[in-house]
Amino acid sequence: MKVLVTGGCGFLGSHVCAFYRNFGWDVVSLDSMTKYELARTGYNAELARRHNWDLLSKLGVRLIEGDVRDADALLAAAAGCDYIIHTAAQPAMTISVTDPRLDFTTNVLGTFNVLEAARALAVPIVSCASIHVYGTGINASLTEAATRYVREPAGIDESHPVMTGALTPLHASKRAAEEYVLTYADCYGLKAASYRLTGLYGENQFGGEDHGWVAHFIISALRRQPITLFGTGKQLRDIIYASDVCTAFHAFFQHPVPGIYNIGGGEANAISLLECLAYLEELLGRKVEYRFGGERLGDLYYFVCDIAKAERLLHWQPVVRHREGILRLLRWVESNRDIFCLP
Repeated sequence: MKVLVTGGCGFLGSHVCAFYRNFGWDVVSLDSMTKYELARTGYNAELARRHNWDLLSKLGVRLIEGDVRDADALLAAAAGCDYIIHTAAQPAMTISVTDPRLDFTTNVLGTFNVLEAARALAVPIVSCASIHVYGTGINASLTEAATRYVREPAGIDESHPVMTGALTPLHASKRAAEEYVLTYADCYGLKAASYRLTGLYGENQFGGEDHGWVAHFIISALRRQPITLFGTGKQLRDIIYASDVCTAFHAFFQHPVPGIYNIGGGEANAISLLECLAYLEELLGRKVEYRFGGERLGDLYYFVCDIAKAERLLHWQPVVRHREGILRLLRWVESNRDIFCLP
């Protein structure tokens, strides 16, 4: 079998490529190799950008430098594939606010091009959406506990209203792309799914203040740099380890029921920013410096996935617990001192 992974040299995409190579599949990665997400991280952007490319090259992945916004390049990369996994994206709210055209062309036009490739080949496709499509209206339903926001019921399912509250271009682009996925499934009978992902983390993640907060906390703590918490620090996510998202992608290939799915760690893997920092202090045996900043536009204070639909239709569940996953990520950052300029 053969799979195309868009954004294959990104954090999640690199895990997907390695996952399918371990299955013995032929794997094609299409990645623009952009560095815009790394611009404000303060560590070695060149080494970071090359890390996953070099890793996948050793695994025998066919690596193509190209952009999902280029329909011809995308269709050429997809030739002969049995499955397409679309992880390429502009994922950061902050970047969407400062560069909405980049956000639109990457997330909407890019997804449209991927769907057209899947339609031409008549192959299944999973596209990565985000829990941000729900908007910030959820914030009004929360109460505050000592270290986290809480909600009853804890889990939020796919029937919850979307695009509520304060919105950014990222909310719009992710939701528009998702509507295209649903339309192609309905209109063309494409086996297509949109995964609303939450709190992704794991090795190969070069997190910064704009995106990838678990990795950002770990990298900053190891660099002994102060971390800014926007808002109260009680914001909560049911974080999900990259390997669990890979098994979710494969679950759709095995059980291709089109539609929208919440893909997250579930209530057992819910952790707030403050709780994550406390666990890092436990692991490091010292205090981690942090300070509070103002709130950011479009910030969703709480999300815990109700994953019952994915369990029922895809026969999928996450297996990596957050304390184990955070420790794994910490060890990986420590083993890449040159990239992160660790003291």
